[in-house]
Amino acid sequence: MTRTRRTARRLLAVAGAGVAAALVLSACSADTSSPDATDAPEWEYTTQTAAPSGDIDSFSWVSYSEPYSLDYAYAFDYADNQVLANVCESLLRLNPDFTLSPGLAEAFEHPTPETWVYTIRDGVTFHDGSSLTAADVVASMSRHLDPEVGSSWYSVYQNVASIEQTGDREVTVTMNGPDSQFNLAMGGSAGVVESAATLAEKGADYGNSSGLVNCTGPFALTDWKSGESVTLTRYDDYWDDTLRAQAGEVDILFMTDPNARVNALKSGEVDGGWMIPADAIAQLQSSGKGDMYFGLNTAVGSLVVSNLEGPLGDERVRRALLMAMDRQGILDAAAKGYGEVTDVLTTESVWVGASDAALTEAFDGLEEYPYDVEAAKKLIDEAGVAGEEIVIATAPISNDFAVISQGAAAAAQSIGLKATIETVSPSAYTALFSDPTAREGIDLFYTSWYLSSPDPLEMYGVLRTGEFSNYGNWSDPEFDALVNEAVAIDDPAARSEVTARAQRIANEQLPWLPLFQGPMTLFLGDRVTGVAPSVAFMYYPWAATIGSR
Repeated sequence: MTRTRRTARRLLAVAGAGVAAALVLSACSADTSSPDATDAPEWEYTTQTAAPSGDIDSFSWVSYSEPYSLDYAYAFDYADNQVLANVCESLLRLNPDFTLSPGLAEAFEHPTPETWVYTIRDGVTFHDGSSLTAADVVASMSRHLDPEVGSSWYSVYQNVASIEQTGDREVTVTMNGPDSQFNLAMGGSAGVVESAATLAEKGADYGNSSGLVNCTGPFALTDWKSGESVTLTRYDDYWDDTLRAQAGEVDILFMTDPNARVNALKSGEVDGGWMIPADAIAQLQSSGKGDMYFGLNTAVGSLVVSNLEGPLGDERVRRALLMAMDRQGILDAAAKGYGEVTDVLTTESVWVGASDAALTEAFDGLEEYPYDVEAAKKLIDEAGVAGEEIVIATAPISNDFAVISQGAAAAAQSIGLKATIETVSPSAYTALFSDPTAREGIDLFYTSWYLSSPDPLEMYGVLRTGEFSNYGNWSDPEFDALVNEAVAIDDPAARSEVTARAQRIANEQLPWLPLFQGPMTLFLGDRVTGVAPSVAFMYYPWAATIGSR
């Protein structure tokens, strides 16, 4: 499979993030006519659940889907990474608060703007008992550069010139130019290390249900029943005593039917699960079988503007459409009100290390887009596009897709545009993220786009001129210059101040239309506790922290 197609896989997985996130599967109708239709639910953020009283023999978990792959080069979606995070480890560790700390690299240095030097931790073993070496790190990282592999994480490595072992326990990555974002990505799947011998031995079977994986995490992947479940078993020789697994075994069950997942949690058949359907939260809160938690998230639900050749090519029309959408009503219908309307494409949770000045610049005094149909109509008249058509793509994936597409169409029609909803199959919808021909004739489509590193620049990097994920080919020279400048700045506070200016441009020009953001949701049954309800569960060994309540 080519690099292009695997990069596309990464993008369709981002679309899939919206499928199972907390902002989906509401039982509400798509009627968004009343801004005050639903009272906002009461909820609060939790950073950490209660500490366990002790170890537990085993616990069970429910996932909305079977992993596409547990090969770290292809693992991007929630279903993949919630398993992989407990089995494989990265050079750095992305923590529940979205900070980075040492992982398999006990230290790193940045001696020149173009080089990152990693000191590989001693005394670490893979699950087969073999020792971690610098050669394993080189082999693992180099796969992302191999066109035959076609890594979903190639974008992280696109500026890499070489990856070399430069000492007994040292690996040096040389870039083609300064790139602050590379090291930040080493806390995710892009920084995972696998045994070089296992990669060579398993070949095409690596990471699937027959080849499995052989990593260094607190659990070993010991069984994968295709279509049913995976089993993780505590690795007793794990190197980090602070994250020694408190459960002897974990069974993660695949249940694609949301009703089946909810019923399994309500009955106590399974002990927990991530990303609870919004319409099930109240049921689970009153089930008497456990507790609901709301934690840190990095996703923003947005409408991607994929055609700037039509009426949406006029900035006034994009503004008008956003102002004509009752976004609070859409949030209430799609997510039962769990979250808040936003005018930007990032959450404050990813602005780690940002200066106070940058946060003020990024989030205060922004252009706001209040629900105002009459003002929106005036913008349409000024633009001279009344009666022109926009096409909104949707798919029968989950209720939020229907709510948002119908809400956008109703908004467009209310201000004098024609709106057509084009319903495609789920597979055709994911192709919108990977195949430019699939986007022909499409003006808008929905995504819940999450960030995987503690830096908002990850979001704005994809909106530069010519970037693969810049689906509408939006272009602004000032924005490009700011993003390129920020990429070359190592200091997070200084970098954030440049990124904040880029966020303001995106806020004003709306290359994508931001809708809302919401919390990560988690249900824990009565038997277990100890986990942090954070979106970092995709990269942090969350299952190792769970023990007996």
